[in-house]
Amino acid sequence: MDKDLERNILDMTKHRADIGFSALNQIEAYWEGLRGTRMIPKRSEIDPRGIESALEFTFVLERIAPGMARLRIAGSHLSDLMGMEVRGMPLTSFITPNGRRQISDTLEEVFQRPAVCEIRLSGEQGAGKPQMDARMLLLPLKSDLGDVSRVLGCLVAHGEIGRSPRRFDVIGAKIRPIVASAEAPQPPREDVPRKQPAVPGFAETKTPFKAPKPDTGIPYLRLVKSDD
Repeated sequence: MDKDLERNILDMTKHRADIGFSALNQIEAYWEGLRGTRMIPKRSEIDPRGIESALEFTFVLERIAPGMARLRIAGSHLSDLMGMEVRGMPLTSFITPNGRRQISDTLEEVFQRPAVCEIRLSGEQGAGKPQMDARMLLLPLKSDLGDVSRVLGCLVAHGEIGRSPRRFDVIGAKIRPIVASAEAPQPPREDVPRKQPAVPGFAETKTPFKAPKPDTGIPYLRLVKSDD
């Protein structure tokens, strides 16, 4: 690769960590590990112990209508931003009115395509509401019924919260469609016979073939007659 080109490539994962959004990396890495070679993991596979260090920023959404999703589970950071318990509230509660349509459209992209989305946010400012920078990550999940109607999410905001509730303007969004991994196992071709593996403990030792001995003239049976 050309050295000048290498200098122009930015590692977004390192960039996130440097500016304090490493929780997003942890959640995405956990999600990727769950899905493996599949398109999307299941909601029932989520284990809080796997993302313990990022739990306060984590949430789970349930799709309730096109472009609408409510919080089923939410970490303490989200409640701190709103100054109240946020479970059951729509995700758009965190967004200023001008950005809610964009968030609704983005949610549909995540559910329908499906796709991964990272959203850049900026806190609405006013009396008692200082500057805040935030990032939100949306990762699709399957429900127990197999439909893509859940989202594993992460919201991290930096800055003094000040007077709550805090809502955010949408600065930009980056959407990445999900594709099946090239490492996914392919079904065997029907025209190629598969070799059956040997089962230890069930195979008998073959007896080596021995050629018959040449005829020596000695009969195998001898008749013994007695006239007594």
